[in-house]
Amino acid sequence: MDFSKHIVIVTGSSRGIGKSIAYEFARCGAYVVLNGASDQNLLKRTYQEFITAGFCATFYFGDISDYCCAKEMFIHTYNTFGDYPSIVINNAGISYVGLFTDTSPEVWHKIITTNLNSAYNCAYLAAPHMISRQAGIIINISSIWGKSGASCEVAYSTSKSALNGFTKSLAKELGPSSIRVNALSCGWIDTDMNKHFSQEDLDNFIEDVPLCRIGTSIDVANACLFLASDKASYMTGQIINIDGGFL
Repeated sequence: MDFSKHIVIVTGSSRGIGKSIAYEFARCGAYVVLNGASDQNLLKRTYQEFITAGFCATFYFGDISDYCCAKEMFIHTYNTFGDYPSIVINNAGISYVGLFTDTSPEVWHKIITTNLNSAYNCAYLAAPHMISRQAGIIINISSIWGKSGASCEVAYSTSKSALNGFTKSLAKELGPSSIRVNALSCGWIDTDMNKHFSQEDLDNFIEDVPLCRIGTSIDVANACLFLASDKASYMTGQIINIDGGFL
């Protein structure tokens, strides 16, 4: 696939799923904006990897669940590449595992803000420019727990369920401007976010996965490339499972 001249923002891309998504778009010729909010040194190392590979990339360190930070990232994108993104991948997210009764208001607010408001901010900032050119792609990285719910992950499941509703509603509103909005509903993906689970937890989960394995960040990245390509030109408002058949 050729994404030459496309400007792609991938939030939460210093590692894991976001890094793989950004790498694959850059490998296909896109100008990539990397973003992270928790570890600036890690983000810089990822950026250097991209530059060493010969990719065209820049990075912005900041918590884009804060609207002002998200706006600064878009300004940085324009100043660096001379235009605003034609593709936005809303991947930034955090998880929390614990009983609902142990989920403090502070934790609840942090999960909802990071997982939902970040996507709102980036879509809100990108939409006017996409509308003006009558083209654009927004892909939200969601979770199967946003569809089915997960015990001891009430805040996370709620945030992803809301993200699914956001995806469907926004797709209907922006569709007349030829802007496609979809989401990838991920199952258990082999990332640092899931490292705290035990091997027993992993084995029990895999027993219910028809493909008999967990997913990789490349699995998600490849699905993103497809959704952003002309091959998916008639797909919008979809919540697509990347879960090995689990749901």
